[in-house]
Amino acid sequence: MDIAPSATGAHQDITSNMKQQFPASSLSPLGPEPLAHRDRRDFIRRTVALSVAALWQTEITLAQKKTMNDTRKHKAPRAMLAYDDIRAVSPALERYTKSTLLDSLWKRPGLSPRDRSIVTVAALIARNQTDEMPFHFALSLDNGVKPGELSEIITHLAFYAGWANAMSAVAVAKEIFHQRAIGLEQLPPAIEELLPIDEAAEKQRSTQVINDFGTVSPGLVENTTDLLFRELWLRPALAPRDRSLVTVSALVANGQAAQVTFHLNRAMDHGLTQEQTSEILTHIAFYSGWPCVLGAPGRQGRIREAGHEVTT
Repeated sequence: MDIAPSATGAHQDITSNMKQQFPASSLSPLGPEPLAHRDRRDFIRRTVALSVAALWQTEITLAQKKTMNDTRKHKAPRAMLAYDDIRAVSPALERYTKSTLLDSLWKRPGLSPRDRSIVTVAALIARNQTDEMPFHFALSLDNGVKPGELSEIITHLAFYAGWANAMSAVAVAKEIFHQRAIGLEQLPPAIEELLPIDEAAEKQRSTQVINDFGTVSPGLVENTTDLLFRELWLRPALAPRDRSLVTVSALVANGQAAQVTFHLNRAMDHGLTQEQTSEILTHIAFYSGWPCVLGAPGRQGRIREAGHEVTT
């Protein structure tokens, strides 16, 4: 809303009125006869009143504009489409959404509702699918994911899905946190004491990365070791098991098959079972599409038979 015209117009009316009632000659000591003192006092009183009214209206307009802006900032996050909305476009999709996705997939025993929420949130962030983020971010909190864990999932995926995708997730999570009065005291600090590291496993992993990328990109090797595996993976705000769940979900959702074997092995070392890793693939197929998932199961079948394949 533009307030300038109303305030400016009011002052222009006052100036015009003054010129009409007080011609230059009547206000000059050299001009003819001045106005009566009573008329002048009345005019000054009216002028002051008009000025105050114009200024008051300006303040009201500014306050209204601020209120509207604040409302836009804190508006409730957009919910998922209603069944009627889906049916209006595709009755078949509505049926699959009800019967296959919500009444079947989300109730399968292979993963808990909390784990399914983590898998879904990771897939949405990895693919930057913001339309369903508000619903699933809120659902994850309802399913037992702590605010600090959701915060750390976003941080983790900045490294595995890209900074821009993480920032899109931040914009959505900010509104969810505001709606639920979640403050900084419930979120992990920027710097915290790290978990202990398995030096033998880390030496094996880092050696392979050096062999593969040492001469190609020394900076990548350094950041992979220092930032990812000696810092990010050791932050205690997200359990190693859940970091593996997030990482595998994001890699599968983006079709990064070359990375899946190493991280599925790592996930099992962190406590995920074969049944759970299998169910991750089943679940993600609905959120990233079958082609992204079909490259992973064949590799998964060789995980324990071939031992650990080491990659970044």
